[in-house]
Amino acid sequence: MESTTREALRLGIDIGGTAIKYGVVNTDTGNLASPMAQLPTPNPATPDAVARALQAVVADVQGWDQSPEPDAAVGVAFPAIIRRGTACSAANISDEWIGRQVNDLLGTALNRDVLVINDADAAGLAEAAMGAGKGQHGAVLVLTLGTGIGSALVVDGALVPNFELGHLEIGGEKAEARTSAVARERDGLSWQEYSLRLQDYLAHVEFLFSPELIILGGGISVRHEEFLPQLRLDTPVRPALLHNTAGVVGAALTVR
Repeated sequence: MESTTREALRLGIDIGGTAIKYGVVNTDTGNLASPMAQLPTPNPATPDAVARALQAVVADVQGWDQSPEPDAAVGVAFPAIIRRGTACSAANISDEWIGRQVNDLLGTALNRDVLVINDADAAGLAEAAMGAGKGQHGAVLVLTLGTGIGSALVVDGALVPNFELGHLEIGGEKAEARTSAVARERDGLSWQEYSLRLQDYLAHVEFLFSPELIILGGGISVRHEEFLPQLRLDTPVRPALLHNTAGVVGAALTVR
């Protein structure tokens, strides 16, 4: 957390299935300029309910010591495939979002410009630009190992949106069905056994995309010493650095 000039401050919001996390980010450095805060995601998470929740977020942040300019654009990490601002899917939110122009809907509710980005893309952009991939040229692949596998590809600072690598088939199964953090727990795998599955998946991804760097995120990344040393790839693999702040930071960076 740090202080900075107000012009660099942007509000980043990360909408999850159970909680909406938010914070003020110094977009010059990618560091938080405020504490992280959160409120429960509405249930059901309809467009009207989420819009009201984000109005409460903006009202809360305006009272903080470190707050953006009143008319500053807001970045929102959103659990959906986003194509030119329109939601093309819905994960852990109401299906009423599908086909809606999310930028316009939330912009009207908040009375300012809003730019939405897929949540995995937001986390990946943050890690590549300001986290474990900071300063790395070329293609940086960020994989989040959790309930499924989130993925993002950033090439020389430019995001390739909606990059879904969790659905690749490995051994006749979707990769996330056998290689996610939840799969390790479900199947009772030792770290050695899990590292073999992860090796298969990452070797396949490396062959397809030849990235300069692979970053592994998700809660499991804090245990990286259990499996990273056992991987044998030509591409360097690093654990993520930003963890639960990545979505908020990435959302804010989209509107800097």
